[in-house]
Amino acid sequence: MKALSYDDVLLKPQYSDITSRAEIDISTNLGEGLILKTPILASPMDTVSEGAMATATGREGAAAIIHRYNTTEEQMRHIRRAHDIGGDINIGAAIGVTGDYLERATGALDAGATFLCIDVAHGHHLLVKSALHKLRAMLGEDVHIMAGNIATLEGFNDLADWGATSIRCNIGGGSICSTRVQTGHGMPGLQTIIDCAQTDRDASIVADGGIRNSGDIVKALAAGADAVMCGSLFAGATEAPGEIFRDTDGSVWKAYRGMASKEAQTKWRGQYSSFEGVASRVPYQGKIATTMNDLIRGIRSGFSYSGARSVEELQAKAEFIEQTSSGLSESHTHILTRKW
Repeated sequence: MKALSYDDVLLKPQYSDITSRAEIDISTNLGEGLILKTPILASPMDTVSEGAMATATGREGAAAIIHRYNTTEEQMRHIRRAHDIGGDINIGAAIGVTGDYLERATGALDAGATFLCIDVAHGHHLLVKSALHKLRAMLGEDVHIMAGNIATLEGFNDLADWGATSIRCNIGGGSICSTRVQTGHGMPGLQTIIDCAQTDRDASIVADGGIRNSGDIVKALAAGADAVMCGSLFAGATEAPGEIFRDTDGSVWKAYRGMASKEAQTKWRGQYSSFEGVASRVPYQGKIATTMNDLIRGIRSGFSYSGARSVEELQAKAEFIEQTSSGLSESHTHILTRKW
């Protein structure tokens, strides 16, 4: 069975009558009132999403999911602060599937979270099924509950049937995730989106992991995703909670780590079990608004190359072609590596 990653394909340019990129609407409706003007979510990681990131991304029409590696009270403070500063914005709150997850869910909603996210590595699991059933029984059908992660159409359909409004799709494709190496399990990220887009359920698709640039975002949306989730793209921002480091040469970095890494597990529960992530650093990038604006420009440009004015139109018109390794090399800027 052949499975495709983002680098394996390109979108075929098509005739376009779009004369201004302002004509393009990149908004998305993920269900149960969760409408994003920008189809991007900041990942629930302790070096990515806390109150400042939620405020900044919310102002850009996107949303952040406040991570769960804290107390319920701390998570609630981040949510309240983001609303006190950012006003009426979308804010997600991550919860688990054991322990105090029901209390955390109600606390987050009381604090102003507009959606919940069941945040576990392997979402196609009995504990996720049980959690979704309990949450729906407690909260009803009107609360947006995101769940995941899954890698197959079967997993997607099951989570949708169990009560998920939107589903995080991809296992093992993140920049600091080592699940595929440690466990031998996973699917190339784009193939997961292609497969899950064949669903007949109403749940929305969130492409989570492996998104490195605006081109990958356009490919994910074209393949059937309703939004994407990013970690490393945001971890270097001023608003990310990671520590800042300075090298002797003057370069500035911020800490970034997978939540299944030894370092993250040790910090939030005092020990680690199986580790499926690493701790690293990313270049400091300044305010997230600059990054968001660059991504939005790239997304709009990508839509225009397919002659699409909306996510739905992009998905209807998109034509993928496979590229060889030589094509991938040709796709990248290469003057800096040219031997004169």
